[in-house]
Amino acid sequence: MAELRLGSLNSVILLGRAVADPDLRYTPKGTPVISFRVAVNRRYKDPTTDEWKDDTSFFTVNCWAQLAERLGERLRKGMAVLIQGELRSRAWETPTGEKRTAVEIHGRSVQVLDKTGGPGPAEAAPDASPPSDEPEVPRDQLDDIPF
Repeated sequence: MAELRLGSLNSVILLGRAVADPDLRYTPKGTPVISFRVAVNRRYKDPTTDEWKDDTSFFTVNCWAQLAERLGERLRKGMAVLIQGELRSRAWETPTGEKRTAVEIHGRSVQVLDKTGGPGPAEAAPDASPPSDEPEVPRDQLDDIPF
């Protein structure tokens, strides 16, 4: 039997909200990298109670180079974002010798969907974003948002 040659596909698309202000830092060679966490809701109907429920998942997103710098200027806690990227895993050992692994999103394209600030090459223009039925939340009340 001939060996089956399989291609590879590693693609992720997430729509959610930033749960904290992003962390912009630089590698020793000066390359910018930004990290932020995003909350993504999943709405489903519980088959036992027939009630609608929400399940929230949290993901770490890392972006590099020019995309990182643009997001550092624009992205803030509570803002809606559309992320396209790929899964990456990394492993490390803690100072106590424990082995740890993490699966994160390597962001290739991030669109900030909120209307604040001007659009840049990495973000969608305000009129290009889908209409939202969500109420506008004043910045001083963002800490009260559960995600």
